[in-house]
Amino acid sequence: MTARIGVVTFPGSLDDRDTQRAIRLAGAEPVALWHKDKDLKQVDAVVLPGGFSYGDYLRAGAISRFSPVMGTVIEQAKSGLPVLGICNGFQVLTEAHLLPGAMLGNDHLHFICRDQKLRVENAETSWTGDYAVGQEIHIPLKNMDGRYVADEYTLDKLEAEGRVAFRYVDFNPNGSLRDIAGITNEAGNVVGLMPHPEHAVEPLIGSGRTDGLPFFTSILKKLVGA
Repeated sequence: MTARIGVVTFPGSLDDRDTQRAIRLAGAEPVALWHKDKDLKQVDAVVLPGGFSYGDYLRAGAISRFSPVMGTVIEQAKSGLPVLGICNGFQVLTEAHLLPGAMLGNDHLHFICRDQKLRVENAETSWTGDYAVGQEIHIPLKNMDGRYVADEYTLDKLEAEGRVAFRYVDFNPNGSLRDIAGITNEAGNVVGLMPHPEHAVEPLIGSGRTDGLPFFTSILKKLVGA
């Protein structure tokens, strides 16, 4: 069985090709999905990649949430389809209410681009099984609207249910509450994070690290039952 993982391209997506390459390196088959199409082409999982969909002119991810493809993604995610949202994709997931909370502008009001240390807090999701809880990894981060916020009740609920997937270590780059870098839904099939694992999958390009590759090997193992 060859796992097929769809990568959605919205107007303004920047990292769709990088994500397809990461999927291919992990051993799965990347499938290009267009934002206007409702058909997911029978993929086994979906990635919403980074970028600036629709220029972030209204609010990051707010317009993409209403793209035809998202109607199908939302429906199937609620039925168990694994979905990963990276950076702008994370913003889209919050706008679509597949993940709680919201993404606001960085507290310092500047775009940030750096290698960021993260701590793995949940290794039981569809996308994090090849990590270990407490493992520290370095993943490139690049965003303008990366500050994760939610009300205290939601934050406490995420903490109590172990749904904080990743946390910033040593330095909070955007003011995210409780140093949250990524979260998961209750079922563990939907994960969103601000850093870009697709830029850390091979030693010769990107960050020069492979700390991001386990995102894509994790989902592959989950899908093929390895």
